[in-house]
Amino acid sequence: MCAQTLLTGQTLTFSGDPLVTPWAEAVQINSAGGVLLDGARIVAVGDARALRAAHPQARHIDYGRDLICPGFVDAHVHYPQTAMIASWGKRLIDWLATYTFPEEARFADPDYAALIAARYLDLTAAQGTTTVASFATVHPGSVDALFAAAAQRGQCVVTGKTCMDRNAPDDLRDTAQSAYDDSKALIARWQGKGRAQYAITPRFSPTSTPDQLRALGALWAEHPDCLMQTHLSEQPDEVAWVRTLYPQARDYLDTYEAHGLLGARGLYGHAIHLTPREIDRLAEVQGRVIHCPTSNAFIGSGALDLMALARRGVPLGLATDTGGGSSFSMLHTMAAAYEAGQHHGQALHAAQLMWLATQGSARSLHLEGEIGSLAAGRFADLAVLDLASTPAIAQRANRSADVWEDVFATIMMGDDRAVRATWIGGACVTG
Repeated sequence: MCAQTLLTGQTLTFSGDPLVTPWAEAVQINSAGGVLLDGARIVAVGDARALRAAHPQARHIDYGRDLICPGFVDAHVHYPQTAMIASWGKRLIDWLATYTFPEEARFADPDYAALIAARYLDLTAAQGTTTVASFATVHPGSVDALFAAAAQRGQCVVTGKTCMDRNAPDDLRDTAQSAYDDSKALIARWQGKGRAQYAITPRFSPTSTPDQLRALGALWAEHPDCLMQTHLSEQPDEVAWVRTLYPQARDYLDTYEAHGLLGARGLYGHAIHLTPREIDRLAEVQGRVIHCPTSNAFIGSGALDLMALARRGVPLGLATDTGGGSSFSMLHTMAAAYEAGQHHGQALHAAQLMWLATQGSARSLHLEGEIGSLAAGRFADLAVLDLASTPAIAQRANRSADVWEDVFATIMMGDDRAVRATWIGGACVTG
C-alpha cells in the first residue's frame, strides 16, 4: 500500500492573521489545489497538477470543487455535557445546578465516562472537528477516558480534571490538596504522551477557594508547558458573585492573577464583560480569550466585542462551549460569531471566521506548529467541505460571484451534511 496520499480540490491556506491584516492578504483559496499526505503528516501543499506530476505514485483522491481546509479546532468545550446539550430555560448559575452538576456526577463511573468520551469524539468528527480543548469533571477517570479515546483515534485533545472545592454538590467537590495531587498525577500520566496536552482546570473562581486557586497556580508554575483553562466574565450576575467572594480583588481577572493563574498559556472562556484593566492585562501577557458565541446567545450572556479585543492584540480562539453551546458544529459556531459581531457593527468575513475556527484556535492552544493550517510538517488533520451540500445552499451557490460567497453560505446554512470528509492524523475517519 502506498504511504502517500494526494488530496485535490479547492484548498484553503493562511499567510497571516486576517483579524489584524486585510483578509485578502492573509487567506487564500487555490481553486485547483492539492495536499500531499505521508503517514500522519502533510508533506506538501500546492497546485494539484504539479503535485500529481511530482508524486505519480501517490494514491489520489479528487474532491472536485469541495474545499479542503484545516480540521476545526474547538478551543473550549465540556465533553461531559454531551448528553444534556440543549437543555431548556436557565441562565448560567441555575443551569449549572439544574443540568450540569447532576450529569457530571455520573462520571464517577469510569464506564460511563468512556462511553460519553467516545460518543463525543464521534459526534464532533462528523462535524469536521479534529481537536478540542475540553473540561472534564472532578473525577480523574473522566480525564483518562477522553485522553484514551483520543489516543485510539490518533487525535490531539487538550483536557484536564475540573477542580472545585466550594459552591458545588458534595459529590463534585475536591480540596485544594486533592486538586493539586490529582492534577499532578494526571500531568505525569498524560502530558506530551502521543498527542495529549494537559490543561490545569479550575472551573471558575466561584467554585474554587483562594487556597485551591493558589495550589493550582503553584502547580502551573511547576509545569509551565501545560495549558490552564477556566471561565472569565461570562455573565454580569456571575461577575457580581465573584466580587462578593473575592472582595479584595481588583476585578474578576485579578482573582486568577493574584494566585498565579494568568499567563500566555492561559485560556479564558467567554470574557464578555471585561473592564479596561482586564483587557490591558490580557493583552500584556497574551492571555488567550476563547469566544463562545453559541453558548453566549443560548444562555443569554451577551455578545463579545471580538474585534475590539483583536485591535488590542489579545489572541483569540473560537469554541462551541458544548453543552452550554447548543451545537457540536463549528460551522454553526462561525455563523453565531458573525451574528454576534453584527451587534457591534462588525461584519466578519468568511476568511476571518474560517481562520478563527482553525489557525486562530490552534494558536490559542499553542499548537499552531502542529495543527490548524495546511502546511508541510503539520499533522494531516483536515476537513473537506461540500460547498453545495443542500438544495438551499446549492441554489445560493448558483448566484455566487466568487468562492468566498460559497464559503459564507456554507458557514451560515451548513451542518454535518456539508462535511464531506474528516481526516485525523492522515486517516479518513468520516466520509
